Amino acid sequence: MGRKTKITKGMILQAAFELLEESGIGAVAIKQIASRLGCSTQPVSWQFGSMTELKKELYVYAAGKMYSCLEEKMRGKDAIEAFFISGVHYLSVACDHPYAFRFLNVDDPMETIGEPLYGDNSIFSFQFDKEALKILTEQYDISPDLLSEMVRDTVIYTHGLAMMMLFDGHRLPKKEACRMMFNMGMKLAEGVGIPADRDFEALFSE
Repeated sequence: MGRKTKITKGMILQAAFELLEESGIGAVAIKQIASRLGCSTQPVSWQFGSMTELKKELYVYAAGKMYSCLEEKMRGKDAIEAFFISGVHYLSVACDHPYAFRFLNVDDPMETIGEPLYGDNSIFSFQFDKEALKILTEQYDISPDLLSEMVRDTVIYTHGLAMMMLFDGHRLPKKEACRMMFNMGMKLAEGVGIPADRDFEALFSE
C-alpha cells in the first residue's frame, strides 16, 4: 500500500484560498476543503479546530497572496509614484480577485473572522497608509498633517472606486478606475504642494 499524503496546514489554506477565489467565502467550508484535498474532514478540523480559526488564518494567508508583491513593485520608485502604484494594485485586486478583495476589504470582520479589525476604535482613528505617509514625508518638506490628509482622502476615494467596480458588474473598466484614482490623487497632492508633473500613461501604460 502507498503511503498516505500528509495534509498540512499550508495545503488546507491553499485549498480554502482556491475556494474563496472561485466562489467567495460562503464556499469555504470544512467539507468542501476536504473534498478538494481528497481527504476526510478530520485533518482539516484537527489543524484548525473551528471555521472561525480557519478563517482568521485564511485572512492572513489571502492578504499575503494579494499584497505581498506590492513592496517589490514600489521599491526604487519616488514617493508619489510608489503611492499611486499602491493604488493601482488595490484597484487591480478588486477587479481581478473580487471574492478575495471582498473577504479582505469589504466583508464585516465580525462575520468572517469573528472579531473587529480595529478593536473598539473607529477605522478613522488609524493612519490609512503608514508606509505611503512615511515615504512622502521623507521626500517632501511638507507638513505631515497635510500629507496625512492627502493620503487619507486618496485612499477613501480609491476604495470608493473599488466598490463601484465590485458592485457595478465591472462596467467601470480597471484602467479607467486607475486613471480616475490618479487624477484625483494628483489634484489632492498638488493641493498640499506636490508638483503635478506625473503622466498617467507614462506611469501605468499597459
